[in-house]
Formats: sequence, C-alpha cells, structure tokens
Amino acid sequence: MATTTAAQKKAEAKAEYDAFLATCPSQKLLDRISDKWVTLVLSALANNGWHDPGDACAGGAKAMRYSELSRRLAGVSQKMLTQTLRNLERDGLVTRTVTPTVPVTVSYELTELGLSLQQMIRGLKRWAEVHMDDVVANRESYDQAK
Repeated sequence: MATTTAAQKKAEAKAEYDAFLATCPSQKLLDRISDKWVTLVLSALANNGWHDPGDACAGGAKAMRYSELSRRLAGVSQKMLTQTLRNLERDGLVTRTVTPTVPVTVSYELTELGLSLQQMIRGLKRWAEVHMDDVVANRESYDQAK
C-alpha cells in the first residue's frame, strides 16, 4: 500500500471542496467574503477610496489608513471595521503596516490574494449600484401585490 504525503492529502482535500456540503470549509469563507463590510473595504482599498462612475481602478490599489477607511465607509462602527480588517488580515487578503511615528500610523493594503477577490467583488458592487432602482421597483410591486 502506497503512503500519501501531506502535499498529496492537501491536494485531494482541495479537489473535494464543495460549498454545497455542510462540512465544507469553503462555506465559512463564502460567509466571510459575502459580508457587506468586506465588500466595501475591498472596494475602498482597490480604488483608493474614490468613487469612479466607470468603476475603473485608475490608480490601482493603494494603502489606506484606518481613519481614511472609517470616513469612506459611512455607517461602519469602529468595532465592525476593526473586526473586518482583522479577519481580512487573518485570511491573507489585507496586510497591516504599522509605522512608528507619533502618533503611530497604521495602514492597510490589499495583498495579491485580496486583489484577485476584489476584481469579482467590484463587479458585484457595480451591479448593485446599477440595478438598485430595478430592485426597489420590484420590491414595491411585490409588496403592493401582497
């Protein structure tokens, strides 16, 4: 009987990921990345915090300070932004850089992995912005029919 190396076991497990299965770890990842604050943080970091009507990332990704992110993300609490950034850092989507200044400067930037996810998130965000009027009209129509 042939022995299986750790790399082979990992490859086999990866090939078996199926988000439709309750035990699949990808379900937890989908839960995390589908969060609205994750979507908005990734979008803010990718396009330097500026809204471009064409949704192009003209300047590419850029590091942003915590306070810049907080201002950009209207309605996010300090606790939620901190938790979101920590989770993104833990997942390897964002890097946190501390610069020893007075006061200390902390900035966040997308990693290569974060940039790859952000490309898809950007499309989702743009779709929501473009189709919001249609969704509102459909909701009103549905509610009136009930």
